[in-house]
Amino acid sequence: MPLLTARPRLYWMLQIVSWALYGLFGGVLASIFGKFSPIIAGVEIIVAGTLLGLTHVLRLYVRRHGWARLPLGALLPRLLLAHAGIAVVSQVIIGALVVGLLAATHSLGAGKGFPWVQYIGYGLNVFFVMWMWSALYFGLHYLDNYQQSEVDKWKLAAAVREAEMRTLKAQINPHFLFNGLNNIRALVLENPARAREMMTHLSDLLRYSLQLNSCEQVPLARELEIVEHYLVLETLQLEERLTYALEVDPAALEVLLPPMTLQLLVENAIKHGIAPRPGGGHVHLSARLDGAGHLLVAVRNPGRYQPAPEPGPDHTGVGLPNAQERLQRLFGPAAGLRIGADAHRADTVLAELRLPALLARGGANATERPVELAETSRSGQ
Repeated sequence: MPLLTARPRLYWMLQIVSWALYGLFGGVLASIFGKFSPIIAGVEIIVAGTLLGLTHVLRLYVRRHGWARLPLGALLPRLLLAHAGIAVVSQVIIGALVVGLLAATHSLGAGKGFPWVQYIGYGLNVFFVMWMWSALYFGLHYLDNYQQSEVDKWKLAAAVREAEMRTLKAQINPHFLFNGLNNIRALVLENPARAREMMTHLSDLLRYSLQLNSCEQVPLARELEIVEHYLVLETLQLEERLTYALEVDPAALEVLLPPMTLQLLVENAIKHGIAPRPGGGHVHLSARLDGAGHLLVAVRNPGRYQPAPEPGPDHTGVGLPNAQERLQRLFGPAAGLRIGADAHRADTVLAELRLPALLARGGANATERPVELAETSRSGQ
């Protein structure tokens, strides 16, 4: 909404102050030339009051016909006619009121005609003053509209960003869900008891997933809970083919990160590094804080790194690209996710996650985790 229409008090303050100063300026000029008198003071009050009223009428007309939204090329001709009309009408009104004032005060000399010629000069003066008034009025409108358009752009960008974030989350969670359901399906006939146990872990994991999906970031401690649920599910299927270790610096448990990020890295390590190997392998997850105020997470698994193909129509392979995009939207260049061959270990794939170390308020979520979480090692039994 335009500045002056949204703030009527500001409009009236500017109107009264500006036209009062205009009348005062006329009185000062009269004093300089030695012509100031109570009659002149009355005339200046009439002039200021008349112009205030006419400009207010112009404002009402402008608002009614939407002149503030017109381009400059369409606005200027309209203002030219409006200013000329106000210059003429103002002099007629002012002249009539001044004649009445002079007659009431017996200051109109007998036999003297009214100086109408002077009012041509007064009219030209009003014509130019009206351009100044319009420049201020429409300048404030255009400035306010520009600011509002910038605000609208930011709001639109924020809405698009939020929608994209929700889309990315919705693409990650079904991938994880279908993997768990497929594991259960494989065990229903073979081992019903183990399938029931797996269903319990899956329900707990899904409960966490649904709760955390409404959050942009969660403490590392809560994310590790999801990872442990997932690893238990995988060890129930892969048994002794999967071993894993979690080495987490207790100081890092309060650091915030996007939900389901670690689960996705561990899932990727098992899917591509452990499951295809007849002998299985070991997944190692470590998390620590570096000296530069960042959380560093590393997930290692056996295998040779091969870049993933482009995602197909069934959305296969969208998890990691979506995770990278979520990180960029939340943290910008301060965050990074890289997957490649481990430079220090042969036949090992390394996924490295780097985030700014933003801490959860109060650290309550972190203290709920037992201390032994800092270093855990399990294998399928």
